[in-house]
Amino acid sequence: MIEETETIEEFLAERSSDVEEAVRKAAAAEIMPRFRRLAEHEVDQKSGPHDLVTDADRLAERYLTDTLADLLPGSLVVGEEAVHADPAVYDAIGADVPVWIVDPVDGTRQFVHGDPGFCTLVALTLRGAVLASWTYAPAQDRLATAVRGHGARLDGRPLRSGSPEPGRALEVAHSHPDYTTDEQKRALRGLRADGLAPRPCGSAGLEYLAVASGALDATAFTWEAAWDHAAGLLLVEEAGGTQLTRTGEPFRLTGGNALPFTAARDEVTARRVIEALAAG
Repeated sequence: MIEETETIEEFLAERSSDVEEAVRKAAAAEIMPRFRRLAEHEVDQKSGPHDLVTDADRLAERYLTDTLADLLPGSLVVGEEAVHADPAVYDAIGADVPVWIVDPVDGTRQFVHGDPGFCTLVALTLRGAVLASWTYAPAQDRLATAVRGHGARLDGRPLRSGSPEPGRALEVAHSHPDYTTDEQKRALRGLRADGLAPRPCGSAGLEYLAVASGALDATAFTWEAAWDHAAGLLLVEEAGGTQLTRTGEPFRLTGGNALPFTAARDEVTARRVIEALAAG
């Protein structure tokens, strides 16, 4: 518990390890015991066959909601499954109090199919600005963290996005076709231009980590759900990368963005992706 007089900055300096522990414990208790062991009754559809939810999602989010709210008294929690149950919960993202944004299993489809490419995402925000983030891939035991103004780290080592090698086609991970409208597909077709190498994305959180570490040049996403983007956007920015919406403005967690948008290793790459999307 923290005292009311402490600031969020002091909380992050003193209690970040407690947040990390909470994320690891949620994965150990509720996610990994079900990995490759899911029973049929533990998997449900939400909006359709490509939008899945499991008992691991629900129970890990419940664990994190309780634990994070206790760690930072007065804070709110906006979780993917809570918003699915009550869309009004999403409105808290712009509140004047600290808000935790939680995606318990980012990459649920991968999780369901026994693919280790999934992660747990947690971001701490205030008035729609991301202050800190935790990206944990439990099946790979990799943890990436970022604190605004203090850089990004992967398993304790500094992360730098760097810049793409000149002359090489830019690798861009984009929204999977299963999740896009016809209009969005047209925009994404712009990525088929010379000098770009597009591919469908997996877990958004792990694609952001790939950009932050320089293993991927950019993303191009067509949806706004804050739980998918909050942690990763800060991770990329603190690693030296940048992000832009289709109109060249920064992405807003509260919504109303011009889509698709990109997160990229550097500004030149981001603008190249945005130009391609505009030409689609």
